Amino acid sequence: MLDRRTLVLSSPALALAVTPEAANASHGPDSNKALIRRFFEEVWSTGDIARRDDFLAPGYRGHMSGAPETIDRDGWTAWFQGFRTAFPDARFIVEDMIGEGDRVAARLTMRGTHQGPLNGIPATGRPVIVSGMSIERIAEGRIVEGWNENDALGMLQQLGAFPPPSA
Repeated sequence: MLDRRTLVLSSPALALAVTPEAANASHGPDSNKALIRRFFEEVWSTGDIARRDDFLAPGYRGHMSGAPETIDRDGWTAWFQGFRTAFPDARFIVEDMIGEGDRVAARLTMRGTHQGPLNGIPATGRPVIVSGMSIERIAEGRIVEGWNENDALGMLQQLGAFPPPSA
């Protein structure tokens, strides 16, 4: 004889309608952290721009350090393509992640070689290691807003475009 629990677990339509908590569990902190890890592994570290819409919501808003205005999803794409031109071999390592509610904070390390122009700096061929942090807000399984900071000064010093501090 089937009990109520067996019926719910055996019926996909009923399982989806069990409770709002169960429905939202797939978009909790752990799944949000997994989404952000995949974003850095599958898009940022590969340059696969075709995967953008899997991760960024249509109404995405990005806040970039040093940029006076927010960027939308198309603005992010243009920025990302310029970044990948400058660092086509860039790879990102997620060092730490904290997820709470609809936000994920990630501490990152980027390693790459400066092989194309970057904000008026011609390619230097120099390798760089740049640390950064990203906070992403997720809704319905996609990133709707992001805040990004990175060690731009350290990168410019590694590229020889800005002198290191004197000893």
